[in-house]
Amino acid sequence: MKLVATEKAPKALGPYSQGYIYNGVFYAAGQIAINPATDAVEADTIEGQTEQVCKNIGELLAAAGTTYDKVIKTTCFLADMGDFGAFNEVYAKYFTSKPARSCVAVKTLPKNVLCEIEVIAAVEE
Repeated sequence: MKLVATEKAPKALGPYSQGYIYNGVFYAAGQIAINPATDAVEADTIEGQTEQVCKNIGELLAAAGTTYDKVIKTTCFLADMGDFGAFNEVYAKYFTSKPARSCVAVKTLPKNVLCEIEVIAAVEE
């Protein structure tokens, strides 16, 4: 296994890693809307938070040596399923290859954010 870590994405909030590559597949920890430059959640709308989450994912993918078009599967968590449409508007700009996806509403997310996304992506080793 190869550890993937970058200061361009938020540091882990607990006892976990940003991600690992194993057998040509990158497994990323879920990302929330923390701006890694300030270590704070700055956006307060679903659109703004989804943008920050996707930027964070982009940095993790780059650190792993892969890209959005190599994402195989995403798992998305929303604090309110009423945000589904607005979330999808931003999500669709980044995940243009339309990877497999699960999207669920959860009671609460870390730091009371509105969304979290985790990805699994192919890596050319």
